Amino acid sequence: MNRQFVKVLSHVRPQHRSGVLCPKLFGVSRSPASPPTYPSAPASVRRFTTSSLLRSGSAASNPQMAFPCLDAVELRTKQIQSRSTLNGPEPSYTTGAHKSFTSKSPILLDYGGILQGFTIAYETWGELNADKSNVILLHTGLSASSHAKSNPDNPRPGWWEKFIGPGLALDTDRFFVICTNVLGGCYGSTGPSSIDPADGERYATRFPILTMEDMVSAQFRLLDELGVEKLYASVGASMGGMQSLAAGVLFPERVGSIVSISGCARSHPYSIAMRYTQRQVLMADPNWNRGFYYGQVPPHIGMKLARQIATITYRSGPEWEQRFGRQRADPSRPPALCPDFLIETYLDHAGEKFCLEYDANSLLYISKAMDLFDLGAVNREELRKLRQRNRYKLEPTHVQSTGVEEANQCSLSLPSQPYTEQPREDTPASKLSANQTDLVAGLAPMGDIPTLVLGVTSDILFPSWQQREVAETLKKTGNKKVTYVELGEDVSLFGHDSFLLDVQNIGGSVKRFLYG
Repeated sequence: MNRQFVKVLSHVRPQHRSGVLCPKLFGVSRSPASPPTYPSAPASVRRFTTSSLLRSGSAASNPQMAFPCLDAVELRTKQIQSRSTLNGPEPSYTTGAHKSFTSKSPILLDYGGILQGFTIAYETWGELNADKSNVILLHTGLSASSHAKSNPDNPRPGWWEKFIGPGLALDTDRFFVICTNVLGGCYGSTGPSSIDPADGERYATRFPILTMEDMVSAQFRLLDELGVEKLYASVGASMGGMQSLAAGVLFPERVGSIVSISGCARSHPYSIAMRYTQRQVLMADPNWNRGFYYGQVPPHIGMKLARQIATITYRSGPEWEQRFGRQRADPSRPPALCPDFLIETYLDHAGEKFCLEYDANSLLYISKAMDLFDLGAVNREELRKLRQRNRYKLEPTHVQSTGVEEANQCSLSLPSQPYTEQPREDTPASKLSANQTDLVAGLAPMGDIPTLVLGVTSDILFPSWQQREVAETLKKTGNKKVTYVELGEDVSLFGHDSFLLDVQNIGGSVKRFLYG
C-alpha cells in the first residue's frame, strides 16, 4: 500500500452519529468547502486523448479510436465548473411549486438516527370532504417527486399524470389525493442535501440511515397536521408499493384499504444486488467526495452509470427485442466502444436525462432503505427493540455525543479475508416454512384491511412471485378481502415500468378496486 496513503489513514479520527455514514472516518472534513487530500498519481501516469496521440506522431499499427461519449462527459464537467459561483455548480433539485409541512418535533429513526425537525413536500388534487374521509395517500417510487399530476401552480405533467383526475384511477371528483416527496428525498423534503440546523451545513453523509417505515411515519405526521384520522386508501407502486404495505402494518387503524403495485413485503437478493451495484459505481465517482460534493461538481458520471444499470431492470427483454432487436444506430459507420447499438443509445439517453436531476446522496440513502425493507415479524421486533434502546435521544436533556462508544460503532472496516458463504443448518424446505411463518406474523396487523396486490409477469426487478407472496400471506393472516391481479406477458411487456405506462390495465384494476 502507498506509504503516503497509510499515513493519511493513521491520522483519521472517526466521528459518529447513530445510523450515519461517517465522513471523518475517511478523512473528510464536515465542511463541503474542505475536500480531503489524497496522494497524487505518479508523475509517470499520463492521460491520453485522441488529440495528444495525434500530436505525438506515434507510428501505431491502427489509428486511435474516437470516444465522443467520453468527450461529452468531459464537456459537461467543464460546463458545470464554469457556472456562476453565485448559484453553486450543483444543479437545483426541484420540480416546481409544492406545499410544505415542517415538523418542529424530533423524529427518532429506526436505526437510531434522529432529526430534530423535518420538512415534507407534498401536493394535492381534488377536494377534501367535510369529515376528511376521502383521502388517498399516494406513495412514490425511488426518485419521484410529489408532482404526480399537473396543477395550476405547476402545469408540468406529473409522473402519474394519466392516472389522476376526474373519472381516472384516482378519481379527483371523489377523492382528495395527497402525494409526498419522501423523507430523504431532494425535491423539497428533508434529505442529505438539506441544512443540518445543528451547524448550518449540509447533512451530506452525516444524514442518518433511513427505512421505509421512517418515511411512512413522517407522512403520517403530515396527515396529523391536516387532521386526517383515517385514509380511504394507501396507494403505491414499486417502492411506493412497499410503503403502502408498511402503512398498513404501522397504522392499521388509520388505513381503510391498500393498493400495492409491483411491490413486495421484503427485498430479495437480486434487487439488493442491483441497487448495491448502482451505489458502488456512484460512490466510485471521484466527484462524489464521500458525499461532500455540494458547491462543487456533482458526481454526474456515477449517477449516469447508476441510472443505466437501474434502467436495465425497469423494462423487459422481450420488449427490448421488439423495440430495438440487434439494430445499430448507424450501420454505415464502423463499430464503436461508445453507444453503438440502439439499446446502448437508449441506456445512454436514460443516464443523461437523470444524472443532474436527482441528488446522488438521496439515491444512496433511499435505495439502501429499500434494501433494508422487511415486514417480517423478526425484523419488526428487532427494530422495535432498537428504537426502545434509543428513545433516550428524544429527551430534551439529551445532547448528541461523539464519545468513544458511538465512534466505535461507526468505525467500519473491511474484513481481512473476503466473506464466504456459510453452510446452512436448516434445509431449504424448513427455511422456506420459517420465512412464511415470519411474514404471516409480520403482516398480521393488516388482517382485515381490503387490499389489492398487483404484479406484472415481465417485471424482473420486483418479480410477480413477490406480489403473489404478499397476497397469499395476507390470506393466511385471515384476511378475506385480498384481490390479486397479475398481468401476463400477453398483456404487458413493459416490465417494472408497467405501473407508469399501462393506464388501461394498471389504472383499470386500481379504479375497479377503489370503486368496489
